[in-house]
Amino acid sequence: MNPQQLESLVSRAESVLARLEAFLPPPLPATDWSAPAFRWRSRQGRGWLEAVHQPHRIRMSDLQDVDSQKGRIDANTRQFVHGGRANNVLLTGARGTGKSSLVKAMLTEYAPQGLRVIEVDKSDLLHLPEIIDLVHGRPERFVMFCDDLSFEDSEPGYKALKSVLDGSLSAPPDNVLIYATSNRRHLMPEYHAENLQVSKVGDEIHPGEAIEEKVSLSERFGLWISFYPFSQDEYLAVVRHWLREFGVADLDSDTVRTEALQWALMRGSRSGRVGWQFARDYAGRAEA
Repeated sequence: MNPQQLESLVSRAESVLARLEAFLPPPLPATDWSAPAFRWRSRQGRGWLEAVHQPHRIRMSDLQDVDSQKGRIDANTRQFVHGGRANNVLLTGARGTGKSSLVKAMLTEYAPQGLRVIEVDKSDLLHLPEIIDLVHGRPERFVMFCDDLSFEDSEPGYKALKSVLDGSLSAPPDNVLIYATSNRRHLMPEYHAENLQVSKVGDEIHPGEAIEEKVSLSERFGLWISFYPFSQDEYLAVVRHWLREFGVADLDSDTVRTEALQWALMRGSRSGRVGWQFARDYAGRAEA
């Protein structure tokens, strides 16, 4: 091959490579480890950690009438941050009672001591082993946060989470825990027909296999924390707290009480979230 033919061949090869590059995915962004929180993002089967430099700041004192729940998750998180043994946590119960807010409060409290939170959507749970490999060996302590988690039958993320919690041959790293919130205690729908599979042997009751399978996932969380609907007084206490935070003076007026109860009635719920939403509305109208 003479030099002219070789030059032509190289030129054609470069042209082909240039066209192929247009179809290649762009390089993944580098992880900014200085951030206190992250979101796992995925595209075309590849994922990366997106830094969250301004997470939602919630203080422990902002969470009202859940002192028992605060104490349990705070103790577990403190042990974890300080290098001790700690459990994965499942927070379940009534909507709007502070489950996800409590996890955010842990970040506010312990971020200066090295705690980091990675938010993982249910659709990305298949990437959990990849995320664990990414943070393994780093000095920070990572909580992988799965909010409002529930599964339908045969969803692939169910098996992935179950394996990472306590079903894989490799042990999870010491700097990773999973905190999940759900309105379902067992994370999966339960049907009346499944109760018919329960058998009785003597005086013992043996659950059917379907029930055992559904319970097995939630049981892999070492710490269960339950939340309950607020009473009227607890709801009004939340309203007063947030009105005070928003600078409203007439916290105990009959007008505030009446409007707060009407707001809850229209929403069909008395919860911390509904109380916070009312306080924002009332404070906004007072400022207008």
